[in-house]
Amino acid sequence: MKKSFLISLLSILVSLPITSARAMDLVETPSLKTDVEAGKLPPVAQRIPKNPSVVNFTGEGVEPGRHGGRLNILMGRKKDTRQMVVYGYARLAGYDQSFNIKPDILAKLDVKEGRIFTLHLRAGHKWSDGHPFTAEDFRYYWEDVATNTEVRNESPPAALIVDGERAKFEVLDDVTIRYSWSKPNPFFLPRLAGARPLYLYRPAHYMKKYHAKYTDAATLQAQVKAAKKRNWVALHYAVGQQYKNANPNLPTLQPWMLATKPPAKRFAFKRNPYYYRIDAKGRQLPYIDEVRMNVTNNKLIPIKTGSGESDLQARGLNFSNVTALKQSEKQSGFSTLLWRTAKGSRWALFPNLTVQDPVWRKLFRDVRFRRAMSLGINRREINQVIYYGLAREGNNTVLPESPLYQPKFQKRWATFDIKRANALLDEMGLTKKTPAGIRLLPNGKRLELTVVFSTEESEPSDVMELIRDSWRNIGIKLFLKPMQRDVLRNRIFSGLVKMSMWFGLENGIPSPDSSPQELAPTSQQQLQWPKWGQHVETRGRAGEKTDMPLAVKLAELNKVWAGATSRDERHRIWTEMLDIYTNQLFSIGIISSVPQVVVTKKNLRNVPKVAIYNWDPGAHFGVYRPDQFWFSAKSTKRKLN
Repeated sequence: MKKSFLISLLSILVSLPITSARAMDLVETPSLKTDVEAGKLPPVAQRIPKNPSVVNFTGEGVEPGRHGGRLNILMGRKKDTRQMVVYGYARLAGYDQSFNIKPDILAKLDVKEGRIFTLHLRAGHKWSDGHPFTAEDFRYYWEDVATNTEVRNESPPAALIVDGERAKFEVLDDVTIRYSWSKPNPFFLPRLAGARPLYLYRPAHYMKKYHAKYTDAATLQAQVKAAKKRNWVALHYAVGQQYKNANPNLPTLQPWMLATKPPAKRFAFKRNPYYYRIDAKGRQLPYIDEVRMNVTNNKLIPIKTGSGESDLQARGLNFSNVTALKQSEKQSGFSTLLWRTAKGSRWALFPNLTVQDPVWRKLFRDVRFRRAMSLGINRREINQVIYYGLAREGNNTVLPESPLYQPKFQKRWATFDIKRANALLDEMGLTKKTPAGIRLLPNGKRLELTVVFSTEESEPSDVMELIRDSWRNIGIKLFLKPMQRDVLRNRIFSGLVKMSMWFGLENGIPSPDSSPQELAPTSQQQLQWPKWGQHVETRGRAGEKTDMPLAVKLAELNKVWAGATSRDERHRIWTEMLDIYTNQLFSIGIISSVPQVVVTKKNLRNVPKVAIYNWDPGAHFGVYRPDQFWFSAKSTKRKLN
């Protein structure tokens, strides 16, 4: 990254120069003119903040646009309405395209000593229903939700707790809030900027209708009964999930608001008439009037995209679709782009070190077994056969674009060496074999391993078929089992899955000031040690305490990093953690830097030709601000008909 997170944390972050809406000529959005003239909406000058966020267009091919049009996208699940929160990328503070954190919804953000964060809201900013967005929305969340002992399912998240110390929350005035700790909190800003952000606020005026403190018991009970919820706490949680984005009545700050009540096969997202961003010519963003999300089978997304049913598509597409999509470009009027991915590994294998089966638990915890599996993978073959040699072969670690990169981290135990792999397995005592050459476990059973992966992707099956062939040569018989994503994760979390295949490190281009928590047991979502992560996340109430010495060491180093006061110290800690992680192969990387296929209609403007496609940091399209995408005149006319 071009600029460290430390600078973001320790310096005063100031937004773009504040521009008064009254000081410029504002342009009314054509699709809203009828409602404005009828008195259903106030004019644009009264809908945007007094100091809106003014977008300055820079970069090749990026320019101010025009209003209008409908953007069609495809998703594979009904719950993917949450992707519009990801793509919309309205955040208190967010990443720019160089991955620096800057104020966004906030007018200004002051940071002192990495531990005192003062948030300045935009005066006159409104929710999508026109109600003011103020410090009251932050107070409501903190006092009536996060620290309310009755609302146990929404207690303060980990990013608001430093070494057991909960944030000190202060309302300074209607547009100024402060969070502070006695020690630095390096996780606070990245969580605000995340693809799934930390929400410090709720639309208090709306949520109070479902809270026992503000609504009489009879009215509240009637709402609970009508919604078929257990109690008011469950109802309050269900209606207020901003990230889930499944309640059309919930006010939002995002560029587009949900207009379709789930469940449905097609979701409409209408423009937010009170959105806070404008361009330099006085046009309120987003440019595009509506986003239409069509839900379909994941396997059909490449076909439907190729036939022109999506205006902007990456989800559901992979590298194997490139040839077919290229052939359909002219007929369907789109371009096929290849964006660079930033995961530590496109695909990685995760031996479950907390699996229930005691035989496999012992096997996976022997580093010789993990190394043998890695040495038994022909990464060169996978790269050539599936990715035409365009990917990088090696471990699940940081990429060459990161200042933390070292070649040894990428190549350690990642060469194809059948002889050495067999020697390691023999050294473990796994010398007995069936007539077919399959090794026998200490309990006499055959060394047969089932690897599970998501049905949403086709690549894992192709990759694993090649691994299955090479693992036969080291006496491991491999079975493949695709599963629906939620089922897969639940089985892993419960300890029933021995090994899974999933994406590698989310952030493959970290700086020393990026959190190294992916390398240590910190989350249930880490598929190599889910029960250890669960223990950390629940503060010991569930899961298992980490009991492998080097995994414990990684956890300790992660805590030391959090309290480090210099960039050099954080760089040193990162290096030590990467050294341990790659030598121990707690996850087994296969291939990285696989290009992400992005399909965009040729008349959709401001979509970058060269870009990084990543979940966090990046929010997929979010960091490139889809509210600034626009259709050319021909497309706009077609879409509105």
